[in-house]
Parts: sequence; structure tokens; C-alpha cells
Amino acid sequence: MAGSDAPGLREGLSTVTFGTLALVVATLVYIFLSFIARVLIVRSISIADWNAFSLGFTLVQVLAAVGSFGIPVAVARGLPFSASESERRTIVRTSLLTGGIAAASAGFALALVAPWIAHALAAPELVLGLEFFAIAVAGLIASTLLASLFQGFADVLPNALFVQILNPAIYVGVLVGARFVAPGRITYETALLAFAASHVFTLLALVVYTVSKLPHSLLARGAADRFARSGFLRLIAPLAVMGGFSSVATSGDTLVLGAYHYDQVGAYSASLTLARLLQVGIVAASYIFLPVASRFLSRRDERAVRLTYVTVTKWLAVFALPLFVVFFFLPGGSLDFVFGPSYTAEVLPLEIVVLGAFLGTLLGPSPMTQVAFGQVRLVAYNSVAAAVADVALSLALVPTYGAVGSGIAWATANVLFFALCLAQLSSGEKLNPFGRDFVVPVLALLLPLSAVLEVVRPKLPLLDLPVLGLGVATLFVLTILATRSVGEGDRLLLEAVERWTGIRIPVVRWLVGRLGLRDRTRPVTGPKVPPGSESPSSEPLRGAPPE
Repeated sequence: MAGSDAPGLREGLSTVTFGTLALVVATLVYIFLSFIARVLIVRSISIADWNAFSLGFTLVQVLAAVGSFGIPVAVARGLPFSASESERRTIVRTSLLTGGIAAASAGFALALVAPWIAHALAAPELVLGLEFFAIAVAGLIASTLLASLFQGFADVLPNALFVQILNPAIYVGVLVGARFVAPGRITYETALLAFAASHVFTLLALVVYTVSKLPHSLLARGAADRFARSGFLRLIAPLAVMGGFSSVATSGDTLVLGAYHYDQVGAYSASLTLARLLQVGIVAASYIFLPVASRFLSRRDERAVRLTYVTVTKWLAVFALPLFVVFFFLPGGSLDFVFGPSYTAEVLPLEIVVLGAFLGTLLGPSPMTQVAFGQVRLVAYNSVAAAVADVALSLALVPTYGAVGSGIAWATANVLFFALCLAQLSSGEKLNPFGRDFVVPVLALLLPLSAVLEVVRPKLPLLDLPVLGLGVATLFVLTILATRSVGEGDRLLLEAVERWTGIRIPVVRWLVGRLGLRDRTRPVTGPKVPPGSESPSSEPLRGAPPE
């Protein structure tokens, strides 16, 4: 096994860290703007229309994952491994052709079956709604594909700027215009139009950005590399299975709930919205971790992947742990703070899905790591297992227990998917994050804090909930230092932060020195890449902070 050089590790950690931060910030903007849109819509349309809108939105997410056929993930994994401009150009051209067909087909299929779905659920308002959602599906698939072209070079800007910020900004802008300009109110039709328009204009903006920013050599005409095309198409098949079944595993419970308890979909979606906040960090990290890990593996540097994985997973807990504590132990206040008192009647579904989201986050970005290692078939099998678990548990529990049954199914499927991926990585690649530096601080803080909150169950003013979350995050960082749980990856991460900001942090460096951490980074001992055969992964990562 090849060793790792400190500059390469710093570069990888730097790229993952700041790419993750950029996407986390962008995702929080997305969530904030989506929340404004949700409030504007919920307070303007009937409950029946809102249930239809929530179910339609879920269908969009499912079809976007299924209809993309894993092409964006294949692009993000394939480009870093390409050894020539011809290979990269072939991947780009093939993905644009297949992705365009997939986007159009998914939108057409949803519009075609809209009357049948509305009739099956006895919800006539779904007919018009699903026609607008069909436009959104096609736009979302195409936008995700264009963003993945840049993701392959570890550039997160298009995804953050267009998909996460511009899209919801247009959405809210149309709603605000309807609410305060003309006709003075938001209707169900207005909400549908705003949602579809946001995806259409986002796609147009991304097309312009791609044409102007993507290297013209990748879009220019030239002889295709048939080996690169066949390899890319072989990669798509299992990733298509993974994307489709992963979407079923995360949304199948909502669809089953809609079939049996249509009136509970809106309230359950509120709980899922909070639970998915815990996953913002791991989703962002997975997006940038895939091309970075692929770059390391193209150099045969498995150790760098392991060290980066452990470090990233550990610091994702700083984001997820405070949200878990607040949402799990103060569920009523959390729902009231975000959605208002009308959503606080049933808190058990929130507690269940939040627990499932937190446990999944502690396992790290294992699915995308498997993709980087080329274990795409295993990821596909794992997604099938998770989807089967979600649907089976939903069918068994939802008819009797409603949203609680959906929550159990979602949490189980979420943990199962990440756990299967990590178990296979641990067995085959000797990779898992559960070393002392990760387990000790998490348990040292979570166990006593959970015991206190479970006994006391404080009723805090709503505005104190964010303060509690920040306090928990601070305590976790202090616990890491107090338990001497600082590893080699943490030191390299600190160096990357200092290089990027240009600011040395003497207090932290003093603490790290007091903890006795030494530079244990080994020099590169793996085979050298012959001149002229460098892959794009040997180039500086786009979007990364300067070293």
C-alpha cells in the first residue's frame, strides 16, 4: 500500500473541508429560503392542496434520483480517473446525451401518469400539480448533471450557487411577487408555477455558466474514445440502481403514508425536514469527498482516503450532534420554533427520524467512498436492501401506526444503508471511523448530556434553542481537547485552515503540542506516474483553497 505525503493530505482535507463548508452554507440558505416558501404556501392554500403539494414534491425527489440513472455520480467518479483529454471529452459528451434523454423521459413519464395517480389517491388536485412537477423533474435532473461536470474537478460552486441558492431564490421571489404585488394572494396554481419556474430558470442559468466556464476542449468536437464510453456506460448501470433504490429508501415511507393516511403527509414531512438538517453536513461532504477520494485512489493512496474519511466523519459530528440534542430531547419546541404550534401535536415521528439521521451521520460518507473504490455493485445491492426494508416496514406499520410507522421505516432504512456500506469498506478496505479519537469524545459528551436532558426535560423559550445548539457544539470541541482525542488528520486539517485563512492559531497549536501529537505522516512510497500519463486528478483541484 502506498504511503501518503503531507502536502497531498493537506490538499485533500482542505478541499473536502472548504467544499463541505461551502455546500453546507449553500444548503442552509436553501433550507431557509425553502422554509420561507413553505410558510407562504401553507398559510395561503387549503390543507388538501398542501397535502397534494407535499406528495408531489416527494415524487419529484424520487423521480429525480431514479430518472438520472446515476449519470451525475458516474461523471463525478469517472472524470478524476480519466487519463487523457479524449477520455474526459467522451465522458462529458456521453453524459450530456444520455442525461438529456433521461431528463426529458422522466418529465414526460410523470406528466403521463398524473391522472392515474390522482385517481388512485382520490385527489383531483394532483392532476394539475403533477404536470407542473413534471417540468421540475426534468429541470432538476438536467441541472444536477451539469453541476456534476464541475464536481468531477472538485468544483462545488455551480451546485452551491445555482442548485442550492438561485433555485430557491427564484421560487421565493415568484411567491413574494404573487403575495405582495399581484394578484395579492398565493394560490395552489401560483405555488406550482413558482416551483416549476425556479427549476427552468436554474437550468438556463447553468447552461450559460457551463458553456462559458467548462474548458472548451471538453465540449469541442473530436474523436470519441470508445473504451472510455463503454467503461462509463458500464459504470452507469449499478449507479442507476443505487440512485433509484436509495430514493425509494428515503421516500418510500412517505408515499406509503400518502396511500394510507393522506392527511398526515404534511405533518410528517415537517419532521423529515428537521431530520434531514442533520444530514446536511454528510450530504455536502459526500458530494466533494467522491472526487477527492477518486483522486487519491488514482494515485494508489488508500491511506489518504482512510485518514480523510476518519477526520471528516469526526468533524461532521460537530454539526450533527447539536441538532440531534435539540430535536430529540426538545421535539415540541423544535417543531414550534420552525413550523409553528400547529405542528406540535405529534412529536414521536420527529424523535424517531432524528435518531435515524444522527446514527447514519456517525457512520460517515460510506456510500460515496464505495463508489470511489469502484464498489458500485455493492452500493447498488445495499440500496436495494435499504429500499426493501423501508417499503416492507412501511407496509407493515403505516396502516396501523401512521406517521410513527413511516418514521420507523425511514430511520431503519437510513441506518441500514450507511451501515452496510461501511461494513463492506471495513471488511475489504480496512476503513472505519471508530477509533479512539472519534468514539471517546462523542460518548464522553453525549452520554451524560443525554441523561441530564432525559431527566430534566427543560422547557426552554424558543429563542434559546439555537443557543443550546451552539453550546453543545462548543462543548464537543472542548471535549475533544479534554480527552486528548486529536489525531494526525486533525493536525493536517488545522494546517490547511491556517494556510487558507493566512492566520495562525497559536492557542490551538499550543494545545495540540501539549497533547503530544507528532507528525507521523509518511512519505510517498507508491509507484510514480510516468510522464505524459497524468490524470486530471494530478492537477490542482478546482474550487479548493490555495495552498
